Amino acid sequence: MKQVASGTRQTRKAYHEEHEEREEHEGSQKMSLHVESPLPEATEQLIHQTIGAAIQVHRMLGPSFHESIYEKALCHELELQQIEFEAQKQIEIVYKGMLVGKQRIDLLIAQTVIVELKAVDVLLPLHQAQIISYLRATHLQAGLLINFNVYRLKEGVRRVII
Repeated sequence: MKQVASGTRQTRKAYHEEHEEREEHEGSQKMSLHVESPLPEATEQLIHQTIGAAIQVHRMLGPSFHESIYEKALCHELELQQIEFEAQKQIEIVYKGMLVGKQRIDLLIAQTVIVELKAVDVLLPLHQAQIISYLRATHLQAGLLINFNVYRLKEGVRRVII
């Protein structure tokens, strides 16, 4: 048990959740203040909102579930927050002007940001290459690679910009 300044007692879990929330808020403020982005402000806002929705899902569910569970929960959270998205969006893969196949992406946020969800022990370079391929195929600039199988979601989020 941790004694806090006000004299009330909190459980370790409650203390950790409060500390994590404060860190994430401060971290997002620092990022927005000090990092110049090549992306339009509207795209940055969508990325920020999507990460916020993913954090809500992770706080409620924690790690260790299958990817499809996180996808359904994140879709529900995006609906609750009235963020436009398409789940399992089919995209066309074109090679030298010829349609060679179709692929599904996990989420497309407001026709602007691709979100690839994972629930793995470690994000591999192949996972990042996958989202880069999706961005090139769709001619979009921004993507998020989100791994829910982490202790703190902050450790599982990768921005991908091409």
